[in-house]
Amino acid sequence: MEIHLIRHTAVENPENLCYGFAEMPLRKDYPEAFKTLEIDDDYDRIISSPSERCHLLADYFNFDYQTDERLREMNFGNWEMKKWTDIPEEEINPWYKDFINIKASGGENLLEMQTRVLSFWNELIQKNDVDKVLIITHAGVIRLILQIVLQFPLENMFNLQIDYGKKVIINVDEGMFSVKKMNV
Repeated sequence: MEIHLIRHTAVENPENLCYGFAEMPLRKDYPEAFKTLEIDDDYDRIISSPSERCHLLADYFNFDYQTDERLREMNFGNWEMKKWTDIPEEEINPWYKDFINIKASGGENLLEMQTRVLSFWNELIQKNDVDKVLIITHAGVIRLILQIVLQFPLENMFNLQIDYGKKVIINVDEGMFSVKKMNV
């Protein structure tokens, strides 16, 4: 199975707001950005995060797709749509020191997000009826899938740059994984 993971295109966030689950609009020029994407036309299955910034891409290409809640970005709870600089230091500093275990109130930590992404991933790779899949999602989800596949320490996941509107291609063959391309 060949799995294409694509990150949504760039968002409109001039105030540097914290967002994950919250709806953050794409940049106004997103239709032009969509035209530059390298999207194949022979996917057996297409799955999108339910976030508008993801499914707009699927809609643009008139894909027949499903959404899956497990493909959402991290839930930052009460921090959503606040400027990063407006989040109280007594809340944000512990998270900076331990983003794996600490979470915003009302949100999730990285381990919880990893559990939901792993649930999706394990279900997907068990499918025998698909050869090529497109997943439209977020940088955090793509990083977690790469962490699962490459088995590097979770605290290193932010060392991976996942560009807006670019794909990561993973091949799955008899339980073996290979990352074929990054940011294409």
